[in-house]
Amino acid sequence: MSIRQKQDEIVSEFALFDDWMQKYEYMIELGKSLPLISENNKTDDNIIKGCQSKVWLHAELIKEKINFTADSDAIITKGIIAILLRVFSGHHPKEIIESDTEFIDKIGLKEHLSPSRANGLGSMIKQLKMYAIAYQTKLS
Repeated sequence: MSIRQKQDEIVSEFALFDDWMQKYEYMIELGKSLPLISENNKTDDNIIKGCQSKVWLHAELIKEKINFTADSDAIITKGIIAILLRVFSGHHPKEIIESDTEFIDKIGLKEHLSPSRANGLGSMIKQLKMYAIAYQTKLS
């Protein structure tokens, strides 16, 4: 499934909910299914800077595709990173670099986050893209 298809799927899922309390509950559920980062990778080097809560992100290149694992100490933040990993994990670095994040606006996520969480979301996306750039450079 392409990144765009995954994004469209998430937009459709969020459209099923009537209000943001239900959407937050759904995000919390998504966070529970997050591919957890190994305890060995829960290091300061893997903490995403710019997030109010702690978010650890690890990336590994396997057969020219990046597999991400993550964790957070906050349940909503864990749900946010779970959404991002669902979209970007398992794809070629170039696909990740070239993809947009319009789906976040389509589901209304940014406007329903506190300013500090919205900044954290931006930091998460930036870090995912930075890993993709680093791995794309190695592959070139």
